[in-house]
Amino acid sequence: MENLKSYHKLLEQNKEWVSKKNSEDSGFFSRLVNQQRPEFFWIGCSDSRVPANQITGTDPGEVFVHRNIANMVVHTDMNLLSVLDYAVNILEVKHVIVVGHYGCGGVRAAMDDRKYGIVDNWIRHIKDVYMVYQERLEKITDPLKRENALIEYNVIEQVTHLSQTSIIQNAWAKRNGPWIHGWVYDIHDGLIKDLNISMKDNSKLPGIYRFRQEA
Repeated sequence: MENLKSYHKLLEQNKEWVSKKNSEDSGFFSRLVNQQRPEFFWIGCSDSRVPANQITGTDPGEVFVHRNIANMVVHTDMNLLSVLDYAVNILEVKHVIVVGHYGCGGVRAAMDDRKYGIVDNWIRHIKDVYMVYQERLEKITDPLKRENALIEYNVIEQVTHLSQTSIIQNAWAKRNGPWIHGWVYDIHDGLIKDLNISMKDNSKLPGIYRFRQEA
C-alpha cells in the first residue's frame, strides 16, 4: 500500500479544496453546474507545470482546455479538431489561444536525433517547424536560446495552422470571430509572453489556404 499513498493524498486534497471553496463561497459549486460558457479556448502542452486556470488566475468554467505534447495543431488530429469545433461552434468562444512554454520537453526532443518511441511520429511535426526556420535557428549559437526560439516559432506555426482550418475560417465568416493568439509561458518566473500574432480573419493567408465562403 506504500505506493498508493500519493494516490490517496489526491482524494484527501480534493476534500480539503471543496471545504475551502465552500467556506469562501457557499454558492460556488451550484453556479459551476450551470457555468459552461467560457470566453477562452486554450490549446496548451500536456506538461504538468503549465495548468491553464492557475497561471491565468481563472476559475473552473472560464477556460475550455485542450492539451497535447508541445501544443500542436495538426490538421489530421481528429481529437483536436473535434474539441476546436465544439469550442468555436457550440461554446462560441471569443478567443482561441495556443500556449507554448519554455523548457518544453517535446520541442527539446525534436531537436535531437534520439528515438523515444511512438511519440517520435508526433514530434516529427516539430521537426518540420525547425526546417521552416532552419536558417534563422542555426545562426543562434547558444543551445538554450535556440531552443527558446524554436518554442516561439512553433507557437507561431500552430496559430497559422489554426487559421488554415475550415472551422476557424467558417466562424470568421459567420460571426467575425474568434480571435486567435499565440503565447509562451515562462516556467522560470510564471509570466506569459504575448507573441503579438493575433488574427481575426484570413486576409493575410496565401490564397491557397483561403476557403471560399458561399453566399
